[in-house]
Amino acid sequence: MLMQRAIDGFFRLLEFLVVVCMVAMVVMVFGNVVLRYGFNSGISVSDEMSRYCFIWLTYIGAMVAMREGAHLGVDTLIKQLPLRGKKICFFLSQSLMLFCNVLFFMGTYEMHELQVTNISPVVGISMIWIYGIGYVVSVVMGLFNIDKLWRLFRGRVPDDELIQVMESEEQVLDAAAHAKVAQ
Repeated sequence: MLMQRAIDGFFRLLEFLVVVCMVAMVVMVFGNVVLRYGFNSGISVSDEMSRYCFIWLTYIGAMVAMREGAHLGVDTLIKQLPLRGKKICFFLSQSLMLFCNVLFFMGTYEMHELQVTNISPVVGISMIWIYGIGYVVSVVMGLFNIDKLWRLFRGRVPDDELIQVMESEEQVLDAAAHAKVAQ
């Protein structure tokens, strides 16, 4: 129960950060457009910072979407398979995603030294503050893959979760609400 509240709090923080990044991007880009066309000036930092906000927004959004099961996919074949085939495909997809997350972590680690010494041209911060998000994303998403594989091996994955594709945004919202009620 305490662990679930901590996880929920973490994802509420991530959702808040998505909103902060989006608002910051809009304010910086709109403000810069107004300054450039209205006053023939601009803020050079806003171009770079809006790019960095977009990078973080993308990665944080990927983590939130994974938790809510909102990533895109094709389920035409999976729906036609018997239960055993669905479980095999579920295992394969989770294993491949886990492998990709391991590769993502290793790639971020390999680039760490370069990014620490690489300084952004305008803002002047170490680029590890931008691309270091790869550590967080790969670990969080990898833990979701491990959890799903663990539940599969214990026989605790419901049949409807074996098909990991939602037909519409309404189904994603319904599934998220159902998951919160079940907790």
